[in-house]
Amino acid sequence: MHEVLENISESAKVLADEAVPSDTLGRLTDTMATTLKETGLVRLLQPVEHGGYEAHPCEFLEAVMNVGVAAPSAGWVAGVVGVHPWELAMMDPRLQEEIWGEDPDTWTASPYAPFGRATRVDGGFLFTGQWPYSTGTDHSEWVILGGFVLNEDGEIGGPPDMRHFVIPRSDYEIVEDSWNVMGLQGTGSKDVRMTDVFVPDHRVVEAMKMVEGVYEDRQAGKPLYGVKFPIMFSAAIAAGTQGIAQGALAVYHDYMTTRVSVAGNVAKNDAAHLVVYGETAADVAASRSHLLNSMSELFDHVSRGGEVTYDQRLVFRRDQVRASRRAADAIDRIYKISGASGIRTDFPNERYWRDLQVGLSHVCNVAENIYAAWGAHDLGGEAAPALYV
Repeated sequence: MHEVLENISESAKVLADEAVPSDTLGRLTDTMATTLKETGLVRLLQPVEHGGYEAHPCEFLEAVMNVGVAAPSAGWVAGVVGVHPWELAMMDPRLQEEIWGEDPDTWTASPYAPFGRATRVDGGFLFTGQWPYSTGTDHSEWVILGGFVLNEDGEIGGPPDMRHFVIPRSDYEIVEDSWNVMGLQGTGSKDVRMTDVFVPDHRVVEAMKMVEGVYEDRQAGKPLYGVKFPIMFSAAIAAGTQGIAQGALAVYHDYMTTRVSVAGNVAKNDAAHLVVYGETAADVAASRSHLLNSMSELFDHVSRGGEVTYDQRLVFRRDQVRASRRAADAIDRIYKISGASGIRTDFPNERYWRDLQVGLSHVCNVAENIYAAWGAHDLGGEAAPALYV
C-alpha cells in the first residue's frame, strides 16, 4: 500500500469530523486542509524533482476515493487540486520552480472554462475575466484559468486560440459569497476575478496542445505524463464522485443496522431493503472497479511505449461516465427506500445524496454527449464533438 493511502487511513477520523464544519463554513476548514495536505495526496502526480511521488494514477484515484468516503467535499478538492500537478509538470520549468521551489505542498486551483480574455503584449498577455467554480481556492496559492487570446480586432476569431493561464494568488481576487449551492458546500468553489493582469509567456500553455499531449516531451520517458489531459482530469472528477457513492453506501449500512419502520419492520431483516442494499453494493463496487481497471489498462499501454489513441480516449470516457452514473443511480435507489428519517439533516444520508447530485453536474460526468460521440465513432456515423476527449 502506498504511504499516502496509509496516511489517509490514519487521518480518516479527522477528515470525517471536519466534514460538516467545512460544509457550514463553505470551504474546507483549516484543520481539514492541513490534514489533507499532510497526507501527501496532492503530491501523488507531482514530479519527483519537486517533491512529488510520480505515483501510479490508480493510487491517486484510490486516494481521492478514500478521502471522499470520509468527507465528500474534501475528496472533491483532493481530486481537482490533486490533478493540477500532473499538468504543471509539463509546463515551463520556471513556473514549476515558482510554484514548488520553496514549498512542494503548494496548492493550485482552477477552473479551465475559457471565460477569460487575453490581449497580447510584449513578453506575455494582459488577462481579464471572472470564473466560477474555483474548487479549493481559499487554500491555493495559484490558479489555472482558461481563456481566449483576442486577435488584432479584439475578437476571439477562428479557429479560437484557447489557452491555460497560471496566476499567483497576489494577482487575482476571490469573490466571497459566490458559492451558494445544494451540495459539496465545503469545496469552497468560489468565483475568482481579475482585470488586466500581466501573465508572462512562461506561465501560459495552449489548451489544445495540452489536450493532444504536445507538451509530453518535457517529461520524456515518464509514462505518467503520457496519459492525456482529458483522461486524467475526467478520472479525477470520477474518483471524487465514486468516493461520495462509496461513503453514501457506508452511512446507509450504519443506518440500516438500527432502522425500524413505522410498521415495525427491521431494515436489516426486511427483504425489500436487503435486495436494494445488495444490488447497490454490487453496483458501487462495480463502478469503482470499472474506473480503476480502465485507468490501469491505459497506463499499462503507455508504460509499454504506446500512444493513447482517440479511440482509447473515447472508450475511457464512455466507461468513466458510465461508472459515475451507475454508482449514482444505485445510491438513488437506496436513498428512495430510506424512509422519512433519510431526509433528516442530523443524519448523514441526505448530505451524501446531495453531494452526489452536485458531483454529477460536472461536465466530466455528463454522459449523453460521450455516449453519442463513442457510438457515432464506433459505427462510422457523425456526432457533435464531445467535451474532454
